[in-house]
Amino acid sequence: MNEMNLRFLSRSENEVFARNAVAAFALLLNPTLSELSDVKTAVSEAVTNCIVHAYRGGEGWIEIVCKIDGNRLHIEISDGGKGIADVEKAVQPFFTTLADEERSGMGFTIMQTFMDEFAVKSNMGEGTRVTMRKDFGEKANVG
Repeated sequence: MNEMNLRFLSRSENEVFARNAVAAFALLLNPTLSELSDVKTAVSEAVTNCIVHAYRGGEGWIEIVCKIDGNRLHIEISDGGKGIADVEKAVQPFFTTLADEERSGMGFTIMQTFMDEFAVKSNMGEGTRVTMRKDFGEKANVG
């Protein structure tokens, strides 16, 4: 098993950095361009959620832990922000708490679509943790 840990401030300019850092780590699995794009998109959505929703105009830490286990990439993205009151409702397509800011409410749906496994855990006032897994078929060369 291989592991990477990343911690950065919840600034919008760090979203690209986070997406590319996870993508670079995923290269160890010899992904197709499509698989790599899926991972980058899911990470972008998760990090953007932390920036936009968890800290709402403030600043805090976002942490990413990635693990490669055989042909699987495990990604955990967490924040110490305000938390989600109703996770079951929040993961429904088109649900958003920021409709006035023209948010589509599709972030969690996109993560679910592009990854093989997806879960959200949140505690009010303590933050949110998104866990995702992407399987890379038989192309993996590490573990």
